[in-house]
Amino acid sequence: MIRRRGTLFVVSAPSGAGKTTLCREMRQRLNDLAYSVSVTTRLPRPAEIAGTDFHFVDEPTFRAMLAGNALAEWATVHGNLYGTPAAPLEAALRDGRDVLLDIDTQGAAQLRARYPEAVLIFIVAPSMAELEQRLRERRSDDGSAIATRLERARLEVPLWRRYDYLIVNRDVKEAMEQLESIIQAERCRVTRLALTFPDLEVSN
Repeated sequence: MIRRRGTLFVVSAPSGAGKTTLCREMRQRLNDLAYSVSVTTRLPRPAEIAGTDFHFVDEPTFRAMLAGNALAEWATVHGNLYGTPAAPLEAALRDGRDVLLDIDTQGAAQLRARYPEAVLIFIVAPSMAELEQRLRERRSDDGSAIATRLERARLEVPLWRRYDYLIVNRDVKEAMEQLESIIQAERCRVTRLALTFPDLEVSN
């Protein structure tokens, strides 16, 4: 029999590197993988679904959650507040479910401190030029916002050394294969498993 506590997979990336797309596709590919829905004070983007992509709340509600220790991590990103609800995250891990989290580098650092066994994965675009092109093609930000995101990306990219894995997202299909390989390999680590084989035990 195999018993295990769930594994927390934390995915971070500069804006535009593709982490949201990869995490969304991975949720469809591995349907036994739980996805922690973050809370944010920012407005929904086109095609985002409340409760599926994010829990969209106002700032007083977010501050109340923070004061009540209801968040496992939180951060201010591009002027908006983001956080991870603690109770559903811990419940899933306790029940043996692996959890995928899509959060920024600040939140990842907090979760590393709270869950030292978490697996941290960093995703980057092949170059800053490619990252800028992707941000412009997304058409969700004006020139000033894109410049701000690129400046933040220059600060975030060097942090990849604090992560366990690095994926260079040149091609979505290839990056997906790499992400799935990481998850499947970590699931097989003997340090994460409690094994008993009653039929193989030898009695004295």
